[in-house]
Amino acid sequence: MKASEVRELSTLEIQEQIENNKKALTKMRLNHAVSPLDNTNKIGETKKDIARLLTELRAREINQNK
Repeated sequence: MKASEVRELSTLEIQEQIENNKKALTKMRLNHAVSPLDNTNKIGETKKDIARLLTELRAREINQNK
């Protein structure tokens, strides 16, 4: 997910995406521990997506307080 796509989402949608990505990340890590994933880059991509979403959420929070 690109940063431009994240900016287009509503705050509620961002929070839902964060929850879904965290669940997916946990599931991927558990699956990878049991048997190796085909594409381990997915774990890193998911972590970066979560970080992008959290960054946008924080930026909105800061702008709202001004």
